[in-house]
This record gives sequence, C-alpha cells and structure tokens, in this order.
Amino acid sequence: MTNPDMTAQIRTGDGFIAALDQSGGSTSKALRLYGVEESAYANDDEMYDLIHDMRARIIRAPAFHGGKVIGAILFEMTMDRDVDGTPTAEHLWTTHRVVPFLKCDKGLEDEADGVQLLRPIPNLDALCQRAVAKGMFGTKMRSVISAASASGIKAVVAQQFAIARQIMSHGLVPIIEPEVTISIADKAEAEAMLLDAIKAKLDVLPEGQEVMLKLTLPETANHYLPLVQHKTVMRVAALSGGYSRTEANTRLCANTGIIASFSRALTEGLSAEQTDGDFDTTIAQTIASIFDASCAG
Repeated sequence: MTNPDMTAQIRTGDGFIAALDQSGGSTSKALRLYGVEESAYANDDEMYDLIHDMRARIIRAPAFHGGKVIGAILFEMTMDRDVDGTPTAEHLWTTHRVVPFLKCDKGLEDEADGVQLLRPIPNLDALCQRAVAKGMFGTKMRSVISAASASGIKAVVAQQFAIARQIMSHGLVPIIEPEVTISIADKAEAEAMLLDAIKAKLDVLPEGQEVMLKLTLPETANHYLPLVQHKTVMRVAALSGGYSRTEANTRLCANTGIIASFSRALTEGLSAEQTDGDFDTTIAQTIASIFDASCAG
C-alpha cells in the first residue's frame, strides 16, 4: 500500500519533482556540466561516488524541501546509498518531506521504427520488492520517440503500460515517460499520436489503478490537458528535454496542471568549485524559478 501522506503530496502538492537519476552514459555528461572532468575519476565506481556527492549536495541544500520539491527520482545506486548516514529515500522523506521515486529502467534499445523501446528489465519484481522495503513511492522508466511513427509510438506506449502493470502489482506508482525528441521536424505530429495512444491505454486501466506521466513539453500549449484531467492519472510532469531552464520554464507556464520534473535544467549553473554558500544560493534560485513555473498553470 502506498503511503497516504506521500500520495496526497504527489496528487495535490504545489511544487515539482527533481530528477536526480542520471545513469550510464549520462552520468559522465552530468559531471562534466558540473565541472568534473573524466580525468577526475579512474573507473565507474569513482564516477558514481562523485555523482552521489553531487546529488547529496543538492539534497542537503536548505531550499531542497517538500514545500517546493514534492518528489525526487533516484538512480538505483542512489537508492542503495546513504545521505548523512541515513538511506537516501528515508532521508528524503523524513528530513525533507520529499517523496522518493526509483528509476527502474535499464536503458534503451537501438532505434527502430522511429522509437527506442526499453531494454528488458531483468529481475524487475525483485527490484520493486527492494524499492518497497526502502520506502520508495514509485518508479520511472524512459523511452524515446524520434519520429511521428504511429506504429512505433503505439509500441512504446504498449510496452510502458505493460511494465507499469507489473510495477503497480507491488503497490508502487509508475511514472511513464515516453520522451519526444525536441529537435525532430514532426514533433507536433508525434505528440498528437502519443496523446491518442496514451489515452487509449488509460481508458482501459482497471478501477482503482493510477499512473503518473512524464512528457516532453508540447508544441501546442495544453495539448496534454486531457491526460491531466484523466481519472487514472495521479499527476503529469514535464521533462526539460534539452531546453534551457528559461525555455523549459516558459513552456511549462503555458501548460495547465503540469509540473516540472527537470534533470539537466535543475543542475544548470551548479559547479563543484562553488563554495557551499554560492551553491546553496544558486540551487535556491533555480528551485524557486522551477517552482513558480510549475505553479503558474
């Protein structure tokens, strides 16, 4: 059973969901943007130690609290580590009142039919059981859409919802994330197909089941409003998807009922070289701007 206090915060709380879930190849890129070059670590273990230090520094910031950051998505290794001697998920909720989610996917297949499906997720049931034991509220999994291919988009959505059903059987709330690449020429057409495909799956969800959605900010404002208003959707969040924080916030303001779930746009402007005071000031300004954009709609 999900925690009712966490459910209430995610369903109706003002604020946004921080995406602290870089993994695999995106970890080195996130560190580089943070000012940590590959020469600073000798292997993956050292790389993951450094990215955990960055995430812990963000979590410790005074502005990182449930009054503005209602949830945070964690990489599996982050879930398995501690912040200040307390397991990360427990620390997020008990200290900051931030609801923890787990990135559960294992990356993407090669592109085919204009999309990248999820790779198989081995031992997903065991991972979900571990997530529940560690106090996680839900999960997140990301696919990618790179063309307005009706068959490809239907395949992405079908796979996401099939895995979501497995996740829900453990009492976790899945965040379904079919990202539309922001640079494609037929982005608006892909978004029209995606809306139809998602709505068709939502319409047949069993009574009492709810999912969350994480979507690319659309070309047409309020394009996804039917999903925001759907009875089986707990919350709709938006990814920054490569937009600058300013552009992402501007687009977010135009979409009623959608909150942010930014990753790169959240860490934009942060540096390993900053003093703690400068770091805390920068992240506070960032959190305030994303919070305001999340509440504007």
